Amino acid sequence: MKIVDVKITGLSGGTVDGGWPGGMKPEEDLNTIVEVVTDEGLVGVGSAMTSKALVTAAVALLRPHLIGERADEPARVSEKLRQSTFWQGRGGAVEHAISGIDIALWDLMGKICGQPVSRLLGGNYRTRIKPYGSILFDEPPRLAETLRQTVARGFKAIKLGWRPFGRRDRRTDELLMQTARDAVGPDVELMVDAGGSEQFWPHGYKWALETAKMLAQYDVVWFEEALPPDDLEGYIELRRHSPVPIAAGEVLTRRQSFRPFLERHAVDIIQPDCTKCGGITEAWRIAWMAYEHNILYVPHGWNTAIGLAADLHLTAAIPVARYVEYLTPSPYLDELVTTPFRPDAEGYLTVPNTPGLGIELNREALKRFGV
Repeated sequence: MKIVDVKITGLSGGTVDGGWPGGMKPEEDLNTIVEVVTDEGLVGVGSAMTSKALVTAAVALLRPHLIGERADEPARVSEKLRQSTFWQGRGGAVEHAISGIDIALWDLMGKICGQPVSRLLGGNYRTRIKPYGSILFDEPPRLAETLRQTVARGFKAIKLGWRPFGRRDRRTDELLMQTARDAVGPDVELMVDAGGSEQFWPHGYKWALETAKMLAQYDVVWFEEALPPDDLEGYIELRRHSPVPIAAGEVLTRRQSFRPFLERHAVDIIQPDCTKCGGITEAWRIAWMAYEHNILYVPHGWNTAIGLAADLHLTAAIPVARYVEYLTPSPYLDELVTTPFRPDAEGYLTVPNTPGLGIELNREALKRFGV
């Protein structure tokens, strides 16, 4: 079975504000659906966390190395794409496009073999995984209401991120945490994402350490992106002294970028995003590297239902895994597949067990949101 085409659909109209300065409008183009088509009509579906324009440009570069390739060798084919465009890629938007293609190739591989992706990755260590509802911080009254709504959707773990946390003063930060803990009670897990990958992040190690000490008083599960994403030495020092586990890694691409963070134990939790870091293949390699260094793998997933499905298969196939990220509410998660993912009564998601990613695109929704 050979690859004959790649179809690209950007998503617009349902984009959720990501916390960047100035906000983010629903019509902004931040996620792209990638479909790999075979000569026998079978189609694999992937997702890339970058705009359609960038994916289109990257696929134009990648297409000559992809068309005519086998449809059932995802790891080899995606590595061929990476190696063949090394001088024009080596990360960034080209790697984001490879990520979408790689996910689609694993979906194809599963459909060809009649097996779920998690089994093809080596087998299932678990059949359920806990999602954490991922939301933004807000002014205290609105934050409390959003948290109550998120708990009502069935989430037993919630991550709060970005503005206004870390953007005003320490009193505001502590008020936000007190509001959050009061709103959800003692039994819902809370995580905090400072958003240190925001442009011109002003805080350094000492702010991060003092903030971590405050977060420990509210039983926070982890403190994410407390520093700019490339501050390796800062993360090493912070992880050594913080009373709260430290997490980072969502903006990194290619497994080589993750290696120093893992080998030098700069974090307690590593967060590759398979729709950016190189697809399921690279995320799987990074997750195993993390496991070998006794670092918890928690996939970053501010994207689509396709990305969430890929994360579920990845976390099923790693010996130690506890969470997946679930952006909520989001039309690209709730409407883009025919059977949306929903937490069960205990707050867990079931890993799909049908061939490939185990999802089917809602073509009407794809048409509605498609760029």
